[in-house]
Amino acid sequence: MRIAITTVALLVAVGHLIWPNLKIDSTAVALLVIAVIPWLGSIFKSIEFPGGAKVEYPDLEKARQSASRVGLLSAETSLKEVPSFIAIAEEDPNLALAGLRIEIEKRLRTMAARHGIDARRMSIGQLLRALSSAGALSDEQRSVLNDLVGTLNMAVHGAEVSRQSAEWAIDVGPRLLASLDERLG
Repeated sequence: MRIAITTVALLVAVGHLIWPNLKIDSTAVALLVIAVIPWLGSIFKSIEFPGGAKVEYPDLEKARQSASRVGLLSAETSLKEVPSFIAIAEEDPNLALAGLRIEIEKRLRTMAARHGIDARRMSIGQLLRALSSAGALSDEQRSVLNDLVGTLNMAVHGAEVSRQSAEWAIDVGPRLLASLDERLG
């Protein structure tokens, strides 16, 4: 099917370009885009035309697997307080993921202070690099947290978030926070 769609779109585009009175225009460009889209399936999970970004559960699940691989997930949840984002997860998945992102950043800033890093004016990316340079996080852990925070930032900025993503935050979020708390001592 992908080959058929690509072949037809390319033939139409070539036919459109063969006639001398026709120029490369938005129609030709659109047909070339259609020809390429089927091949992007292995790179992108979904393509959304004018609308907005989506926080997809598979993206979060990939982040969980990466966090587990680099030792950023505690085996059990040993948080002193239940994070507020858990209470709101059912009603507002965006707010739940935004809350998790805030909790992660709080712990990273505390970790920075304990390592003598002045993080007041640092973005979270700069903060993660500084923590990695100070030896508080490995490069792999920094990379995983950076990817995860990027995904959570999409929720903060209003991307569509599924209920499944909120359930992920309830399940994985406390284990991630407990792991960061363990690093804080």
